[in-house]
Amino acid sequence: MKILNFGSLNIDYVYETEHFVTAGETEAAERMERHVGGKGLNQSAALAKAGAKVFHAGRVGKEGDFLTGFLKGLGVDTSLVEIGETPTGHAVIQVDAKGQNAILLFKGANGEVNEEQIERVLEAFDAGDMVLLQNEISGVGRILKKAHEKGMVTVLNPSPLTKELADYPLDAVDWFILNEIEGKGLTGESAPEKILKALRTTYRSAKIVLTLGKEGAIYSGKGPTGEEEFRMPAGDGKPVDTTAAGDTFTGYFFATIAAGGSPKEAMRRATEAANITVTRKGAAESIPFDWELKG
Repeated sequence: MKILNFGSLNIDYVYETEHFVTAGETEAAERMERHVGGKGLNQSAALAKAGAKVFHAGRVGKEGDFLTGFLKGLGVDTSLVEIGETPTGHAVIQVDAKGQNAILLFKGANGEVNEEQIERVLEAFDAGDMVLLQNEISGVGRILKKAHEKGMVTVLNPSPLTKELADYPLDAVDWFILNEIEGKGLTGESAPEKILKALRTTYRSAKIVLTLGKEGAIYSGKGPTGEEEFRMPAGDGKPVDTTAAGDTFTGYFFATIAAGGSPKEAMRRATEAANITVTRKGAAESIPFDWELKG
């Protein structure tokens, strides 16, 4: 199974603050750093660090070379990343004294993914290969439709929530991986159990991974012995920066699944990796390699 991550590539500008800036307020940042980022790039980094062979497709501006260079350094195939005239997407990230984050995102070149590029990229993949998608690039609905028609295993992390999600062919999704906020946006429900029930009722063939932050994560879907649902508790790492925790979890989870691991084994590895990530500053750079995990 080849893994295609058709996703965003961003420049992250990270500002450390005492607390998040509110309306009408001006606050001095204690520190500023520039990092590689974007949910797509972060998840490709996590996949690669987890030991998977991953192909990244996307779009950057002329100043985005250091993003693809970073991924190449991890062994990611970036030959499907195209360069255009629109500036590379970027994010402004506030990290407060408690290690929580608030993110302002500019789509940039990530919003220039078009039908022609989608066709070129998907020609390189076959039935049974996996495609991982977030919601930070244009054309996600088209990619889902075409990948499903090819018989690829489709994975959607519906983040960030946008009104366009309602128009995506979500029946074509084989795996949803999402948090409580995204779950509520798709279902209108707030309680984890109700979110899972609503998703499983609407998308009966899909498998669901619902992440709950410090409360861990829940898997719900078909397993080797039929329907199964279980919860995996979160780790006990002291949070320093949670920016890439969810992307770490996603990458490790699907690297394990693609290698033939069970959902329970994938949840265990993903939880352990994310628990390490939150104890470090940064985004993709904070994601651990598989040799740093205990098992």
